[in-house]
Amino acid sequence: MTNLETLIEKFQNKEEKAFEELHNMYSDSVYGIILKIVKNKDVASELTQDVFLKVWNNATNYSSKKGRFFTWVLNIARNSAIDYTRSKFSKKSLKNISADKFANKFISYSDSEATTNTIGLDKIVDNLEPKVRNILNLLYFEGFTQKEISEEYNIPLGTIKSRKRNGLSQLKAIFI
Repeated sequence: MTNLETLIEKFQNKEEKAFEELHNMYSDSVYGIILKIVKNKDVASELTQDVFLKVWNNATNYSSKKGRFFTWVLNIARNSAIDYTRSKFSKKSLKNISADKFANKFISYSDSEATTNTIGLDKIVDNLEPKVRNILNLLYFEGFTQKEISEEYNIPLGTIKSRKRNGLSQLKAIFI
Protein backbone atom coordinates (compact mmCIF):
# COMPACT_ATOMS: atom_id res chain seq x y z
CA MET A 1 0.00 0.00 0.00
CA THR A 2 1.44 3.38 -1.02
CA ASN A 3 1.63 6.42 1.23
CA LEU A 4 -1.23 8.02 -0.70
CA GLU A 5 -3.41 4.92 -0.35
CA THR A 6 -2.70 4.85 3.39
CA LEU A 7 -3.50 8.55 3.65
CA ILE A 8 -6.78 8.07 1.77
CA GLU A 9 -7.71 5.13 3.98
CA LYS A 10 -7.09 7.24 7.09
CA PHE A 11 -9.12 10.05 5.52
CA GLN A 12 -12.01 7.65 4.87
CA ASN A 13 -11.84 6.72 8.55
CA LYS A 14 -12.39 10.43 9.28
CA GLU A 15 -8.91 11.22 10.55
CA GLU A 16 -8.66 15.00 10.41
CA LYS A 17 -4.88 15.04 9.99
CA ALA A 18 -5.18 12.92 6.84
CA PHE A 19 -7.88 15.22 5.51
CA GLU A 20 -5.65 18.23 6.19
CA GLU A 21 -2.79 16.64 4.25
CA LEU A 22 -5.05 15.82 1.29
CA HIS A 23 -6.46 19.34 1.39
CA ASN A 24 -2.93 20.77 1.26
CA MET A 25 -2.03 18.47 -1.63
CA TYR A 26 -5.04 19.26 -3.82
CA SER A 27 -6.51 22.63 -2.83
CA ASP A 28 -4.50 24.66 -5.37
CA SER A 29 -5.55 22.42 -8.26
CA VAL A 30 -9.18 22.45 -7.14
CA TYR A 31 -9.11 26.24 -6.83
CA GLY A 32 -7.55 26.54 -10.30
CA ILE A 33 -10.19 24.39 -11.98
CA ILE A 34 -13.02 26.22 -10.23
CA LEU A 35 -11.57 29.65 -11.01
CA LYS A 36 -11.26 28.70 -14.67
CA ILE A 37 -15.02 28.02 -14.74
CA VAL A 38 -16.49 30.73 -12.47
CA LYS A 39 -13.94 33.49 -13.26
CA ASN A 40 -14.25 35.07 -9.80
CA LYS A 41 -11.59 34.63 -7.10
CA ASP A 42 -13.95 35.05 -4.15
CA VAL A 43 -16.49 32.60 -5.53
CA ALA A 44 -13.72 30.15 -6.45
CA SER A 45 -12.33 30.34 -2.93
CA GLU A 46 -15.76 29.73 -1.40
CA LEU A 47 -16.52 26.86 -3.77
CA THR A 48 -13.13 25.30 -3.03
CA GLN A 49 -14.06 25.13 0.65
CA ASP A 50 -17.48 23.71 -0.27
CA VAL A 51 -15.81 21.05 -2.39
CA PHE A 52 -13.60 19.90 0.46
CA LEU A 53 -16.61 19.82 2.75
CA LYS A 54 -18.36 17.57 0.19
CA VAL A 55 -15.23 15.43 -0.07
CA TRP A 56 -15.15 15.04 3.73
CA ASN A 57 -18.86 14.26 3.97
CA ASN A 58 -18.68 11.73 1.13
CA ALA A 59 -15.34 10.14 2.01
CA THR A 60 -16.79 6.65 2.14
CA ASN A 61 -18.18 7.01 -1.40
CA TYR A 62 -14.70 7.09 -2.92
CA SER A 63 -13.46 3.80 -4.35
CA SER A 64 -10.02 3.34 -5.86
CA LYS A 65 -11.59 0.75 -8.17
CA LYS A 66 -13.53 3.52 -9.91
CA GLY A 67 -10.58 5.88 -10.41
CA ARG A 68 -7.89 7.97 -8.80
CA PHE A 69 -8.67 10.04 -5.72
CA PHE A 70 -7.44 13.23 -7.40
CA THR A 71 -9.82 12.63 -10.33
CA TRP A 72 -12.71 12.06 -7.92
CA VAL A 73 -11.97 15.33 -6.11
CA LEU A 74 -11.62 17.28 -9.39
CA ASN A 75 -14.93 15.89 -10.64
CA ILE A 76 -16.63 17.15 -7.49
CA ALA A 77 -14.94 20.54 -7.99
CA ARG A 78 -15.89 20.77 -11.65
CA ASN A 79 -19.50 19.78 -10.97
CA SER A 80 -19.78 22.30 -8.13
CA ALA A 81 -18.44 25.11 -10.32
CA ILE A 82 -20.76 24.17 -13.18
CA ASP A 83 -23.74 23.98 -10.81
CA TYR A 84 -22.87 27.43 -9.49
CA THR A 85 -22.51 28.84 -13.01
CA ARG A 86 -25.78 27.33 -14.17
CA SER A 87 -27.69 28.53 -11.12
CA LYS A 88 -26.22 31.99 -11.59
CA PHE A 89 -27.31 32.10 -15.22
CA SER A 90 -30.71 30.60 -14.55
CA LYS A 91 -31.48 33.49 -12.20
CA LYS A 92 -30.82 35.97 -14.97
CA SER A 93 -32.90 36.12 -18.06
CA LEU A 94 -30.64 35.37 -20.98
CA LYS A 95 -32.95 37.51 -23.10
CA ASN A 96 -31.68 40.58 -21.25
CA ILE A 97 -28.05 39.84 -21.99
CA SER A 98 -26.78 40.88 -25.38
CA ALA A 99 -25.21 38.21 -27.55
CA ASP A 100 -21.81 39.90 -27.24
CA LYS A 101 -21.87 39.95 -23.44
CA PHE A 102 -22.99 36.32 -23.38
CA ALA A 103 -20.19 35.29 -25.74
CA ASN A 104 -17.60 37.30 -23.82
CA LYS A 105 -18.63 35.62 -20.57
CA PHE A 106 -17.58 32.28 -22.01
CA ILE A 107 -14.57 33.46 -24.00
CA SER A 108 -12.74 35.69 -21.50
CA TYR A 109 -10.01 34.11 -19.42
CA SER A 110 -9.06 37.02 -17.10
CA ASP A 111 -7.35 35.94 -13.87
CA SER A 112 -7.93 32.25 -14.41
CA GLU A 113 -5.15 32.00 -17.00
CA ALA A 114 -2.53 32.61 -14.33
CA THR A 115 -3.95 29.92 -12.06
CA THR A 116 -4.25 27.20 -14.69
CA ASN A 117 -0.84 28.21 -15.96
CA THR A 118 0.54 27.64 -12.46
CA ILE A 119 -0.65 24.04 -12.45
CA GLY A 120 0.44 23.59 -16.08
CA LEU A 121 -2.95 22.58 -17.39
CA ASP A 122 -3.22 25.26 -20.06
CA LYS A 123 0.08 24.26 -21.68
CA ILE A 124 -0.92 20.61 -21.81
CA VAL A 125 -4.34 21.36 -23.30
CA ASP A 126 -2.77 23.83 -25.77
CA ASN A 127 -0.79 20.94 -27.28
CA LEU A 128 -3.97 19.18 -28.38
CA GLU A 129 -5.44 19.50 -31.87
CA PRO A 130 -7.51 22.74 -32.01
CA LYS A 131 -10.86 21.00 -32.61
CA VAL A 132 -10.27 18.63 -29.69
CA ARG A 133 -8.92 21.42 -27.47
CA ASN A 134 -11.99 23.59 -28.11
CA ILE A 135 -14.37 20.77 -27.19
CA LEU A 136 -12.48 20.00 -23.96
CA ASN A 137 -12.36 23.70 -23.03
CA LEU A 138 -16.10 24.05 -23.55
CA LEU A 139 -16.89 20.85 -21.65
CA TYR A 140 -14.52 21.09 -18.70
CA PHE A 141 -13.67 24.76 -18.30
CA GLU A 142 -16.76 26.55 -19.56
CA GLY A 143 -19.46 24.23 -18.22
CA PHE A 144 -21.20 23.32 -21.48
CA THR A 145 -22.79 19.91 -21.94
CA GLN A 146 -22.14 17.83 -25.04
CA LYS A 147 -25.67 18.49 -26.25
CA GLU A 148 -25.29 22.26 -25.73
CA ILE A 149 -22.08 22.31 -27.76
CA SER A 150 -23.71 20.30 -30.51
CA GLU A 151 -26.65 22.69 -30.73
CA GLU A 152 -24.65 25.90 -30.32
CA TYR A 153 -21.91 25.09 -32.83
CA ASN A 154 -23.96 22.88 -35.17
CA ILE A 155 -21.62 19.91 -34.72
CA PRO A 156 -23.08 16.39 -34.62
CA LEU A 157 -23.29 14.97 -31.09
CA GLY A 158 -21.28 11.91 -32.16
CA THR A 159 -18.46 14.17 -33.32
CA ILE A 160 -18.45 15.97 -29.96
CA LYS A 161 -18.25 12.63 -28.15
CA SER A 162 -15.43 11.40 -30.41
CA ARG A 163 -13.39 14.57 -29.94
CA LYS A 164 -13.90 14.40 -26.18
CA ARG A 165 -12.83 10.75 -26.08
CA ASN A 166 -9.78 11.45 -28.28
CA GLY A 167 -8.78 14.44 -26.17
CA LEU A 168 -9.12 12.56 -22.90
CA SER A 169 -7.11 9.66 -24.34
CA GLN A 170 -4.35 12.07 -25.35
CA LEU A 171 -4.34 13.67 -21.90
CA LYS A 172 -4.31 10.26 -20.25
CA ALA A 173 -1.28 9.28 -22.34
CA ILE A 174 0.49 12.45 -21.20
CA PHE A 175 -0.19 11.83 -17.51
CA ILE A 176 0.46 8.09 -17.42
